Amino acid sequence: MPEELLAYPPTVIVVHPRENRKKCSVEPLRGRVGFQFVQYHANSPVSLPTGPYVRLGIGGPLLSPAESHLGLLVLDGTWRWAEAMEAQYQEVPVRSLPPWRTAYPRVSKVFEDPAIGLATIEAIWLAYWCLGRNTSGLLDHYHWGDQFLELNRDLLRSAADSTS
Repeated sequence: MPEELLAYPPTVIVVHPRENRKKCSVEPLRGRVGFQFVQYHANSPVSLPTGPYVRLGIGGPLLSPAESHLGLLVLDGTWRWAEAMEAQYQEVPVRSLPPWRTAYPRVSKVFEDPAIGLATIEAIWLAYWCLGRNTSGLLDHYHWGDQFLELNRDLLRSAADSTS
């Protein structure tokens, strides 16, 4: 779908410069219509495209279908880096996601990830699903995509049952 036909602003993914692009779960979205990648710089915040935005994070109200017209700001980096990155985007309202389980294997022996933390691609997929946006293809290159959906199968079913 051409960008000018989207009913919402592009999803902006701010990537920490130390993020390993080979391991980055959202790297396959580069060049895809509706996604804009920018590199994080500690001393200069990214200017968002025109349109109202919300930032995916922890501690805000749940993202709702009523917000489907809003752009998404996603901070991509380790939890520790993302926490530091948030300081530049305090003016962008935070929206949280429902408590789904991640399929991404946690390996940090130094820092504890939040229990409700998801891989960036999982968070984007779930945000799009919550907003009623097209999720097709988002998990195609994510090694744990099928496992992520399987781990959360009951949540998908209960949501489908509640809308029937």
